[in-house]
Amino acid sequence: MNATRELTPLDRFLADTQRALDTVFGAPTAERDNPSDGVAQVELHDDERRHSAGLMRINHVGEVCAQALYCGQAAVARDPATRAHLLEAAQEETDHLAWCADRLRELDSRPSLLNPVWYAGSFAIGALAGLRGDGWNLGFVVETERQVEAHIDEHLDSLPAADARSRAILEVMKTDEARHADHAEAAGARILPPPVPSLMAAASTLMKAVAYRI
Repeated sequence: MNATRELTPLDRFLADTQRALDTVFGAPTAERDNPSDGVAQVELHDDERRHSAGLMRINHVGEVCAQALYCGQAAVARDPATRAHLLEAAQEETDHLAWCADRLRELDSRPSLLNPVWYAGSFAIGALAGLRGDGWNLGFVVETERQVEAHIDEHLDSLPAADARSRAILEVMKTDEARHADHAEAAGARILPPPVPSLMAAASTLMKAVAYRI
């Protein structure tokens, strides 16, 4: 009977590199059906379409960053259970990434041109957070997901009323993000000390302003 081979640091580096290339340059495939399937496609006015595209580009960038954060944290996680939790959450974020990419294509738009930069920066932040220990690692997950929930709420309020397809996607994403935060809290997340949450919010605000346009 063959034992499962433990991954070496080189194996993990290669896996992380492949995941980064797939996230930034590939076409991620969702494991779940797109929540907008079956929702009628309504013709939007040009200004409505551009606004929806800007919001969905922000959400796409958010999922790129989530992939990078979780992978950076998993790369340095000390507990195998914590690493598995992070990679499981990252897989669900892949669904979100694919759904946002699909919607951007429907809106005749594109992802952010700065996705390689967003990914690299987020991976580095995730790895630094993970080096503080698994409790802080999970605390970072909780704060990230709570902030993502908040900005999805803003987008649900801001979306054109006719854009039911984007709305269907965002509503499922919000539910998933809340579950990720709840699971991280249950797994032993520590509350991040100030000014970390404020700095995270400031970085998110900058990202949203840039990604809406570029």
